[in-house]
Amino acid sequence: MADTLQSLAILGATGSIGDSTLAIIRQHPNRYRIHALTGFSRVDKLLALAMEFNPVKICTSPDNYAQLSQKVTDAGLDTIILSGGEGLIEIASDEAVDTVVAAIVGAAGLSSTLAAASAGKRILLANKESLVMAGDLVIKTAKKYGATILPIDSEHNAIYQCLPAAIQADNTAIHHTSYGIKKLWLTASGGSFLDKSIKQMQNASVKEAVNHPNWSMGQKISIDSATMMNKGLELIEACHLFDLKEHQIQVVIHPNSVVHSLVEYVDGSFLAQLGTPDMKTPIAHALAYPERIKSGVMPLDLYQLGSLKFLAPDLDKFACLKLARHAARLGTGACIALNAANEIAVEAFLAEKICLTDIAVIVKACLDDKTIAQDYSQDFGDEVLGLERILTMDKKVRKIAMAKIKLLKQGDVL
Repeated sequence: MADTLQSLAILGATGSIGDSTLAIIRQHPNRYRIHALTGFSRVDKLLALAMEFNPVKICTSPDNYAQLSQKVTDAGLDTIILSGGEGLIEIASDEAVDTVVAAIVGAAGLSSTLAAASAGKRILLANKESLVMAGDLVIKTAKKYGATILPIDSEHNAIYQCLPAAIQADNTAIHHTSYGIKKLWLTASGGSFLDKSIKQMQNASVKEAVNHPNWSMGQKISIDSATMMNKGLELIEACHLFDLKEHQIQVVIHPNSVVHSLVEYVDGSFLAQLGTPDMKTPIAHALAYPERIKSGVMPLDLYQLGSLKFLAPDLDKFACLKLARHAARLGTGACIALNAANEIAVEAFLAEKICLTDIAVIVKACLDDKTIAQDYSQDFGDEVLGLERILTMDKKVRKIAMAKIKLLKQGDVL
């Protein structure tokens, strides 16, 4: 029976995506086994998961390695303990792993996602930053080595479900006129400040900003939702997943969070995927694809649903979405800058060093910075040098973004 089990590595197992994935695994013990789990900050939670699922390998941060090692020994586990980026890459490319759930937040997930692609794995992708920073490289590598990328962001998974099987198998088929694809529509909840003014956003506390009305998410993604940078990153990700330009992808605010995205066809049809706002739905779809399994999600009550609301996004209030479109048009270098500057600015907001609306100010200043923009013309899709160039630029932008935050705090105009 063991040979028929799908062997999983969950990168970012202690986060919200990890929680949802493991909740599904618990429902289907005869389909899946956990080969490896990673978690860099929550040592006790990672240990508890190791005790429950008995993985062959676990990986944590170098700072937590000694502490976790002692706890594993005390617990009597024979689990192999790894640490840092090298540990993540070892797990992502492990021959015993069939499926890699890439759920590490931010740029930190890029190298392991690329390693999984190089190893020809089935990748359940939640780490949108991998495609924002290195979409050309990741997609090219996946195709070269026969890896399969199944999106588990609710929006991209919804689009994937609404596309013909031929396009699911080969994203370039989206251009064949016989399939009649006109546009993709990403839905957005509008986050915590949909009905608030720019002034209220400017004065928002961290607690207000992370309080998402519909979804239970980590701090970083909740802040990105509040600024709608999350939707901007998803737009860039969708360009790579579905081989389209940014103008072929629209964003519509849908506060109900019931319609998770749509595909518009040339005959006037819109195909949409609906469901209760719960990440277990897209994860279950990708885990079992092309089959369907129970996810444990409460079904929609269509009788109680009432009306569905759709709104155009206010690009003055949600300037980050506008900046993301601009970066998508400029290319990979600008997308790297957008993501790096945003991550640094979000950290600064969470540390209460800047206000929420300053995130867009910092990101724009970095996108426009001449010392950053001079690197936009590099070939970031090069199979040999691409990753090094991406990581070098990411580091450079972060340093400049931190300097701009200091200037902003001093009252200087960026």
